[in-house]
Amino acid sequence: MIIKKNYADMMMPLTDEERAELEALKDTEPVPDEDCPAYSLEELREMKKITEERKAERCKQSVTLRLSPATLAKARSLGKGYTSILSRIIENALNDPDTLHNSL
Repeated sequence: MIIKKNYADMMMPLTDEERAELEALKDTEPVPDEDCPAYSLEELREMKKITEERKAERCKQSVTLRLSPATLAKARSLGKGYTSILSRIIENALNDPDTLHNSL
């Protein structure tokens, strides 16, 4: 899939040299290569389907969890994103049979 952008819409200002390079390339056709092959519409549809399936698998659910004040203070001391860290800790603990057994 080829996406064309107008360099006037770019966030960073361009130098005169960069503008000249882009102007020279304006009318050339892009050439797919092994790093960026051309995909058919069917291949793109399949990729979209797979992406949406994986997104559904990764979708997190909101839950209510009661924690002791000390545990919550330690978690919050981890800074912004502490809830994601707690999620990973819980997931790792549930996947480790020894930790799981010791916590029961």
